[in-house]
Amino acid sequence: MSDSLAGLPQRFLRTPEAARYLGLSGRTLEKHRTYGTGPTYRKIGGRVVYALDDLKAWVDRGIKTSTADPGQGTVLPAKRHPGLVPYAGKERCVQRAVRA
Repeated sequence: MSDSLAGLPQRFLRTPEAARYLGLSGRTLEKHRTYGTGPTYRKIGGRVVYALDDLKAWVDRGIKTSTADPGQGTVLPAKRHPGLVPYAGKERCVQRAVRA
């Protein structure tokens, strides 16, 4: 980000703007929300918004220097992943209730 944004309030993007920023389709970003593989988002009323810092942090999880570099994280594709508890790409420390 450029320093020209310093001092301004945090900017939030709606789904279409966030998708353009990431180079994805809006539908792909919606799927990431559904599967819990995408960037952190906020709900304001019925609107979904993304902070620029959260979008950048999500993209930065996939930083690699070569094909052999394991990196520090992985940006998962927008699909179901066995064992992943949907929560915007973060692990959630919640026990699930067992029904009798």
